[in-house]
Order: sequence, then structure tokens, then C-alpha cells
Amino acid sequence: MAPDRGSEADSHTSGYHSPSSKDDTQEVSQEPDLSGDEDSIVVEEAEAQDEAREFLAERADEEQNFTVRGVLVGLAIGVIICFSNMYFGLQTGWVSGMAMPAALIGFAFFKTVARHINYPFTPVENVLVQTVAGALGTMPLGCGFVGVLPALNYLLKPEENGPLVLGTGKLMIWAIGICFFGVFIAVPLRREVLIREKLKFPSGTATALMIGVLHGNEKGAEKQENPMETFHRRSQDMRRSRSMDEQRSHTADGPDTVSEPGTETDRRSDWKAQIKLLIIAFGVSAVYTLASYFVPPLHDIPILGLPLAHNWLWTLNPSPAYIGQGIIMGPATTLHMLLGAVVGWGILSPLAKNQGWAPGSVADWETGSKGWIVWVSLAIMLADSIVSLGWLIFRPVIQHSPHYVREVREHIKSGNYSSLLGLSSPSSKGAYTPLSDTISASQAPDQKPTSLSEPDAPPEHLVSNRVVYLGLFASIALCIGATHIVFASLIPLYATIVAILLALLLSLMGVRALGETDLNPVSGISKLTQLAFALLIPSSNPNAIIINLLAGAISESGALQAGDMMQDLKTGHLLGAAPKAQFYGQLIGSFVGAIVSAAVYKLYTSVYTIPGGMFQVPTAFVWIFTARLVTGKGLPDMAWQWALGGGCIFAVLTALRIVGQGKSWQAYLPGGIAVAVGMYNVPSFTLARTCGGLVSLWWSRRGGEEGTVIVLASGLILGEGVVSIVNLGLASLRVPHL
Repeated sequence: MAPDRGSEADSHTSGYHSPSSKDDTQEVSQEPDLSGDEDSIVVEEAEAQDEAREFLAERADEEQNFTVRGVLVGLAIGVIICFSNMYFGLQTGWVSGMAMPAALIGFAFFKTVARHINYPFTPVENVLVQTVAGALGTMPLGCGFVGVLPALNYLLKPEENGPLVLGTGKLMIWAIGICFFGVFIAVPLRREVLIREKLKFPSGTATALMIGVLHGNEKGAEKQENPMETFHRRSQDMRRSRSMDEQRSHTADGPDTVSEPGTETDRRSDWKAQIKLLIIAFGVSAVYTLASYFVPPLHDIPILGLPLAHNWLWTLNPSPAYIGQGIIMGPATTLHMLLGAVVGWGILSPLAKNQGWAPGSVADWETGSKGWIVWVSLAIMLADSIVSLGWLIFRPVIQHSPHYVREVREHIKSGNYSSLLGLSSPSSKGAYTPLSDTISASQAPDQKPTSLSEPDAPPEHLVSNRVVYLGLFASIALCIGATHIVFASLIPLYATIVAILLALLLSLMGVRALGETDLNPVSGISKLTQLAFALLIPSSNPNAIIINLLAGAISESGALQAGDMMQDLKTGHLLGAAPKAQFYGQLIGSFVGAIVSAAVYKLYTSVYTIPGGMFQVPTAFVWIFTARLVTGKGLPDMAWQWALGGGCIFAVLTALRIVGQGKSWQAYLPGGIAVAVGMYNVPSFTLARTCGGLVSLWWSRRGGEEGTVIVLASGLILGEGVVSIVNLGLASLRVPHL
């Protein structure tokens, strides 16, 4: 996730698949006699579809889909994640939903109190817990508290009608105003991207896998695949029998990788071992965090010598949490970030300083090279975002245009002009599955379908269209009202409406990107909105910068909420949870998260100097610099030339990465977002994350289980995030330290 929400698609969560995919590939190489009785395979799949539909209905009917205790536990976990995300977000802009650790913590809690509860804790209730926790925990980013609001509060100049100092009440009104409409955007998309197109949503699938393993091992028994897993496996069997080439594609890129019975138990530690590892990692990180309060130099160790540390800011922050973040991001992303740090802080920063382009102190955001290289990183981010999101828009046209051109030629040659209006859709790997294509087990298989439709929850457990449309209208009205209550005459009504419309459109792109790559490009979406508003709002408008920032914040919020909701819905779909229960859980988590994140933000900003010390709020500088760039404000000497060059280079590299998807050489092309993050964050954070990335590389090469290392990383992150609350209290009491 870009600077906001994690990493590129090669993170551990996106690779967290069951081992059965390897077994399936081996079956293909041996070419078993699957095609000999194709009709029986169709019947088997139809039977599996009926069983999966019954499974979804039974699970959705469980009372545990929505419980008061599940909501309360989810809120408690979410508050911890919220504090953690605010702490790390103000430092580097990095925020995580922590879905898997939330599910693990919820499971551990209910196992501990199992003797004292009236009914068991089930997988669908665990889905509710992690949905509520994730919705609450990501609000520091969703409501702009790690980027836009620090920019408005601290970085606006008087000539830009700043700074804007908002009280706690207004912060809460703003947060509540923008925290809902993204949820309502996601619900209508669910049927399209989950049921028809069956997009992967790797993190949601991985969370479902973990929850299934945890609850499957409760009594020490081997985990058996549920009917949804059986349906997906048999669907793959039928496709495999039709085309070996198509099978290979589905094995690598299929909608959901499922497991054979019993393999999960063999491949994963039981839940007690995972909880023990989480607690140990939490404790190590907690001890370091508390010690770092009393010994602040622990945050900046001059591993490359004092001259480089003092003059060029090359230090190491050996934070276990940042090592954990690097583990989750994976080696490719962290090494690309390291490349950005080397280019930015090792080459461009000394060059700008020595050439007089950035004459101030290196650490100065305004006149120093620290601020100068942000312009280059910003151009790289914009180039990457425009190319990546542009591909999402034009890809269907590019992929399907040869088919339509061929059909048009055939119709013209035959003189059948009237049929041009009824061109058939191309049959390809990504073609939609008609929702009405279902076969009962009793039907004869002579129709030979390419695939059966994905089973879905019963209609009574889906969110009704009436609720969606009324809720979307109400949430948009709430957003408009809150924006104009808080910012009064600073932003015109039409600008707010346009920002919401852009958010709706760009959220569709974000959801699709998330489903395919596990990357929600919220930073790119916000930057595109800022770019669009530079064209809409003239730079002569005295509030142009403020309008630009608020518009970007609205679009980022919508895209983030829609993406998080869709990941959770994917998890729930695979486990049979009721979508309606998840929807209301998300709304509750978002509402509480808006209030809590506003209070936590006010707490941090009242105790710590921002920007300064540990909390440099680099994302806020990226926001304000973007607004100034696209509204035509002046840039430092030679900044636009180097920014233009960097943008052009990474536009080409991003295009090559798109072309090279699935090819071995693609991994060697640096990702623009990762490189940009390495540039605008000081090296101390990047070096620690790179250490984590190398740990994950070592772990994977020795054949270690990815789930285990993710639990380790989560403990390291949560340990520092939670104990940072203690440090916050010590700082507010002015407890002395070195």
C-alpha cells in the first residue's frame, strides 16, 4: 500500500495461499485422466455447488453472525489498532488494517473465556470481530489524521489562509462526516467483483484461511475443507479437464486457492503456538519502546558513522515494529524502498545541497534537501499512479478491442450491418459468468458449461438495495454537511459534490486493483483527485490549497473504506458469514473509529511537537507539496527538472511492470510508490524495514510458514503501538529522560 496502507502485491498477505496449489500443479504435470469422464465432473461440481449454497445458508442463519459481545471485542481490538496506526502514521504514513492479528486475538480471548460464555465462538463471529476491529483501526488514515489534517493544522502558510486549528468537536464532526459513504459504495460492488468476477482479494482470502484453520483445530482434529472450498476445488477440476493451459492459469491466478482436507493442520502451528509467538514478539517490542522513552538516542543509531548521521541523516531506528512492517511488506518492496533512500538521501540530497539548490539545513523541509527531494518522490508517485490507474481504465478496451474489430470486419464483409448492434462479448479468461447459469445435481450435463456460478448468501442476509441507496444518499449528505460545518466558507458546495463524485468513480478502480493485486492505491487516488481539482479550481482562488487538500481527503477516505469493506466481505463469503451483519459491523466500527481517532489525534498533537522529533508527518508534507505543485506554486531551484525526469523514468518502469506481470524479470523493476516512500521518509525507517524484508526473505527460503512470520510481525507492531500509549502518558506528565 503505498505510503498509507502497506506494500506492493508481493507482500506476505498476497502470497498467503494454501499448499494445495502446488499439489494441483503436480497433478497437471502427471496429466491424470480427468477428461475421460467430463460429464461426471460437471455433475460433481453441480452437487458441490448445491452443498456450498446450503453451507452459506446455514452459516448465515447462525445467531453468532452479529452479537453484542463480538462487536465489543472488535471495538476493543480496534482501539488498540487505532492507537498503533496513529502512532506509526504520524511517523511515516504507514497504516495497517491488521485483519489477521485481530482475528487471532479475538479467537484467543474467546478461547480463554470459553467456560464462561453461553454459546460457542464460531468462524462467522470471528469475521464480525475482525471486520469491526479493522473498520475502527484504519480511521486515522480514513479520516485524514495522518496526512491532510496535519497539513492543514501545521503546514499551511498565512498567504494560503492557514494554519487551520480545529478543536476536538470539529475534528469529530469532520471524521463522522466522511467515514460512511465508502462503505455504501462497496456493497453494490460485492455481487460484481466477488460473485461474478470472483476476484482474489488475497488478504481477505488469507484471513479466511487463518480463521478456518483456527476454528478447525479447536479440538485438535484435522481441519476438513468446507463446502465452499469443495466447490472451488471441483470447479478448478472441471476447468482443468477442459483445457490444460487454462488450468495452469487458474492454478496460478484462480479466484480462490483452496486446500485439501487435513493439509492446513500439517502446515500450520496450532493456535496456542501462534498466540505464544504473538505474546513474545509483543513483549520484546514493548520493552524496546519503553526503554526508548528513557533513552531517546535508541531511535537514531549512527551505524554508518557520526558524520553521515549528523550531516546527512543516515541513522538506523532499530524499532522492532518497523522490522515487523518490513516483514509484512516483503523483500521486494523494502529493497525498492532502500533504492529510493539511496537515490534520494545518498545522491540527490548531497547534490542539491552542494549545488545550492537546497541551501538550508538538510533536515529543513522548506529550504533543505529533505524538502527538495520530496518533489522528486512526489513526481514518481504521480507518474506511477497515473499509469497504473490508467491501465485499469483502458485495459478492457485494449484486451477486447481485437475481438470486436474482428467481428465488425466479418459483419461488414457479409453485408449484415444490422447485426453490428448485437456484437457478442469476447469469451476470455476474464469473462463474466452469467448469474443465472446454475445446474442442479439432477440435471443432465449435456449443456457442458464452462463454469458454474459462484454460490451466494440467501437474499434475506444480503443488504437490500433500499438500504444501500438511502444510506448512500444520507452518507453523501452527511459528508457535505460536515465539510461545510467544519470548514464553513473555505470550500464551495459544488467542489464538495465534485470531490464525492470523483471518490465514487475512483473507488471502483481502487476496489478492482485491490481485488487483483492486494494493493489499494489510495495515495494515488488522492493525488489524481488533487490533480483534477487543480484544473477545476483556479490558482487565483485564495482557498485553492485548502480545497485541493479537502478534495483529496474525501476521495482517499471513500477508496479506503470501500476497499476494506470488500476485503472483509471476501473473508465473510469464504466462511459463510452474513454480508448484512458485516455491513452493520463495519458501520459501527467506522463510527466509533471516527470519534476515537479524532480524540487520539488531539491527544498526540497536544503532547508532542508536530512536525518534529519522532513525528515528522512526512505524508502531510507530501499532501501540501502536491497541492502547491498542481496549483502552480513555486518550486525550489532545479526541482521541477529533476521531478520531471524522475516522473518520466518511472512512468516507463511502471508500464514495463504492467507488461511484465507474471514474468521473472518484473521483480527486478522497482515500483514507483515504494521508491517514493523510501525517498520522503528519512533513512532510519527505511533501513529498519529493509531488515524486516530480509528476514522475510530468509524465512521463506528456508521453507518457513508464512502465517507464522506474519504473526511474529504483528506482535512486533502491536507491542510498540500499545506501549506508545504508555509513553504518551509519560510525556504528558513530563517524566524526565535522557
